[in-house]
Amino acid sequence: MSRILDPQFSFADLELRSQGVQLDPTLRGIAEFLDQHSALVENVRLDLMRGLKQPTTGRNGITPSQTLRALILMRVKNWDYRELRERINDGYTLRGFTDFDSHRVPKHDAFNRAFHRLTPKTLEAVNQAVIQAAIELGVEDGKKLRVDTTVVETNIHYPTDATLLWDSVRTITRLVEDLHQKLPQGVEGFTNRTRSARRRMQEIERMSARERHEQQQPKYRELIRITGQVVLNARQAVEKAKATSGIDVVEGLVIDQLQKQIASYCDLGDRVIDQTRRRVIEGEQVPTNEKVYSIFETHTDLIKRGKARKPVEFGHKVFLAESAQGLITDYQVLEGNPADGVHVGPSLDRHQKTFQQAPELYAGDRGFHSAENQEKCEKAGVGHIGIPQRGGTKTAEREAFERSPQFKKSQRFRVGIEGRISVLIRGRGMRRCLAKGRERFEVLVGAAVLTNNLMRIAELLKDKKPVRRPKAA
Repeated sequence: MSRILDPQFSFADLELRSQGVQLDPTLRGIAEFLDQHSALVENVRLDLMRGLKQPTTGRNGITPSQTLRALILMRVKNWDYRELRERINDGYTLRGFTDFDSHRVPKHDAFNRAFHRLTPKTLEAVNQAVIQAAIELGVEDGKKLRVDTTVVETNIHYPTDATLLWDSVRTITRLVEDLHQKLPQGVEGFTNRTRSARRRMQEIERMSARERHEQQQPKYRELIRITGQVVLNARQAVEKAKATSGIDVVEGLVIDQLQKQIASYCDLGDRVIDQTRRRVIEGEQVPTNEKVYSIFETHTDLIKRGKARKPVEFGHKVFLAESAQGLITDYQVLEGNPADGVHVGPSLDRHQKTFQQAPELYAGDRGFHSAENQEKCEKAGVGHIGIPQRGGTKTAEREAFERSPQFKKSQRFRVGIEGRISVLIRGRGMRRCLAKGRERFEVLVGAAVLTNNLMRIAELLKDKKPVRRPKAA
C-alpha cells in the first residue's frame, strides 16, 4: 500500500512486514485502487455533510475515506456492525486498510450512523466511477454482457392475515405505553388487549384444514374486532395527548415523534383490517398491489418466479448485468414483479451510455426473449443475441440457430451470472436486508455490487500482463 511510505508508520510497517504480517492480497489490491482513485470519496463526503449546518465544527467523526473502506470491508467479510468494529480495532492490517491506523476506532453504532447517511444515488455514482476506472485501466471493454434477475428478501416473517393483525395490536400497544410513560398525566381510556389478540392469532395459526373450514371466520371476526378497538383507542389517546401542556421542549419532541408513529401504525392497522375483512370474511381476491405484507417493511413486494423450493418470496426483484470480466456494470432495484423481458431495451441504453457502444454478445435466459427484444438488440448493433426462444413452435431456421456452436457457447457464458448471484447472496450479504426501509435496502444492494466490482478489479490488476511497448526506431 502507498501508505507505507509515510515516515510516521514506515518503520513499524517494515518491521511487521518482515515478520509476515501483511494485508490480504485482495484487500491490498482494493486499497491500492482506492488510493489511486481518491475522487470516489468525494461522493461519500457530500452524504456525510448532508443536513449539517456547520459540518466543520463539533467533534470529529468517521471520515469519508474510513466510511467507504469500512463499508467495503463489512461486505467483503459479510460481518455485522459489532464484528466489524472488533476486527478493525484488534487488527493492525485492517486498521491500515480502513485508514484508522493508530487512531481510536469508534463503537459499532457509529459505523451504523455513518452508513445510514449514505444514499442509493451515492453508491450508484461510486459504482459507475469504478466501472469507468476499470475501462481506463484496460481491464474491462464491455464487449460481452449477460443479464439475469434475483430476489433480495426484506427482514420480515411470513405474512398471514392473523399475524399482521397481531403485529398491529402489539406494536400500537407498545407505543401507547411509551406515550403513557412520557406524559405527565399518562394515557387514559386505553386497554391492553395483547393477550386476547395473541390467543386468537395462535388459535387461527394452529387450526387444521377441517377446523379452518368451520371456525376460521368467527375467530377472524374476533381478532378484527380487537384490532379495531386498539386502533380506535390509540387514536383517541393521541388526540388527548395533543391537549397536554407543561411539557419541556425535549420531551415535547419525543412525544410528537411517538404520536406520529402511533398515527402511522394506526393507518397501517386500518389497511390490514380492510384486507383481512375483504379476503377472509367476504371472500374477495385482493389485488397484490393493495396488500400489506409487513407493517414494518411496507415497501415489501410479493415475488413469484416459479421456483419449486420458493414459490413465493418477499422482498424486491433486482436486475443485474455482468461483463465477461465478472464486473456488474448495471444493477436496478425494481418495483413489483415485472417480467424479465422489459429490461432488455433499458439495459442496452445504459450499457451504450457507459461503454459508448453496444455489446458484441448479449446473453440471457428465455425469460428475456421476445420478438420486440430481438429487434431492439439488432437495432442497437448487438453482434450475437444469446437468448433462447420462449414458447411457441420454433422455425427450422431458429432451431438451427439454437443448435449452432456459437449459440451454445453464449449459453455457457450466460450461466456464469448465476454463480455471480450466488456469490452476492452467500458472500456479500444480499440474501436478506436487515436494515429498515427501501432506501437502506438499495444501499445494501449498491454496497454489495461495489464490493464485488472492487474485488474483481483487484484480481484483474494482479493478473494483468504488462503491455509491451514498441521499441523506438
